[in-house]
Amino acid sequence: MFIGIDIGGTKCAVIKGDSVCGVVDKIKFDTTNLNDTLKNICDAVEKMGNADAIGISCGGPLDSKKGVIQSPPNLLGWDNVPICNVLKERFGVPVALQNDANACALAEWKYGAGKGTENMIFLTFGTGLGAGLILNGRLYSGTNDMAGEVGHIRLSEFGPVGYGKSGSFEGFCSGGGIAELGKMLAKEKLQLGEKTAFCSGYDELDKINAKSIAECAKLGDETAVKVYDICAEKLGAGISVLIDILNPECIVIGSVFQRSEELLRERMEAVIEREALSFSNAVCRVVPAELGDSLGDWAAIAVAENYYKEEIVK
Repeated sequence: MFIGIDIGGTKCAVIKGDSVCGVVDKIKFDTTNLNDTLKNICDAVEKMGNADAIGISCGGPLDSKKGVIQSPPNLLGWDNVPICNVLKERFGVPVALQNDANACALAEWKYGAGKGTENMIFLTFGTGLGAGLILNGRLYSGTNDMAGEVGHIRLSEFGPVGYGKSGSFEGFCSGGGIAELGKMLAKEKLQLGEKTAFCSGYDELDKINAKSIAECAKLGDETAVKVYDICAEKLGAGISVLIDILNPECIVIGSVFQRSEELLRERMEAVIEREALSFSNAVCRVVPAELGDSLGDWAAIAVAENYYKEEIVK
């Protein structure tokens, strides 16, 4: 049995479970200041009882080898926190730390859509775009935990800004990027004296988000459909690069793709067919994430299980 800790910018959860019994216990609480949050984490782990290992999923930057959280932008005051040592000394069990994209990749690989594969890529496709890489049956995190930052790849000289770069993969393929695309096209319509189903005036521009555009696209709104067509084109282009370089069996995509697959798949696949190496594309399937709303829970548990089986039980 394993304990997972999912640390987010506003909420934390401590979860106990494994692949046999499922999730058997869960405690949630707000993320506040460092000391209070660490105390709440330790109190929750104490209530869970014995476990073989503890896994932590947290936004980066972090050092997974040293088990140190290094000032994530959504965790103010969490500067060089040796969280693995803190928990190991307190509870006497192995403790591992991974960034949230890697943790989600482990979860979908062990329990979800990528189960049984040797080479798998997980794309977050949420507020931002990042990747977790499973290569030759192991998580690949890179030299300093920066592997998988695919959102930084520039796909166009011009386009929405993502990851601090105009026209980046994240700029086109993230919830924030889709919203920016929607605002750009809505402004064009408004300047021509026209409206869209998701924006009827300048005062509504700041309310545009990926969800509202998707809802209108599913009802056939021309501008909303165009937004998702642009996103699908760039998603196919980015995935083609990953297929050519890493030759995966499976690419699992979460969040926006999971919710709006019907708006993205056809055009995405057409681009992949055109751009990716045919021999590599022939052995790769692109699928939505399976774990849904429970992905964060399983991600933290997967970090614990993976570390325990790879480093402790050899």
